[in-house]
Amino acid sequence: QVQFVESGGGLVQPGGSLRLSCAVSRSIFFSTYTMGWYRQAPGKQRESVASISSDGSTNYADSVKDRFTISRDNAKKMVYLQMNSLKPEDTAVYYCANQLAAAKGTWGQGTQVTVSS
Repeated sequence: QVQFVESGGGLVQPGGSLRLSCAVSRSIFFSTYTMGWYRQAPGKQRESVASISSDGSTNYADSVKDRFTISRDNAKKMVYLQMNSLKPEDTAVYYCANQLAAAKGTWGQGTQVTVSS
């Protein structure tokens, strides 16, 4: 089945930036899927952060709009999340998935993002 490997997380001060990457494997039709970034903070449910469709159109949660940018490279089967002006409330484990995998609960290991001074 499809696999997602997230990377790029870390500890950053408020106002800082990080770029997350997601490598997708075992996905023949990668370019046709809407891809998304999700996050789960301690004690909270996993939530959608951003998504990008096959034609490149994007959607963002209100909490990250104008700060985060999602992009994809279909040739490399990669999805990225550029995160700027990070806030402590952005602290979470970040996951990527296509819509089908997200519905099935198929997740990678995620990457930890901690925003703290």
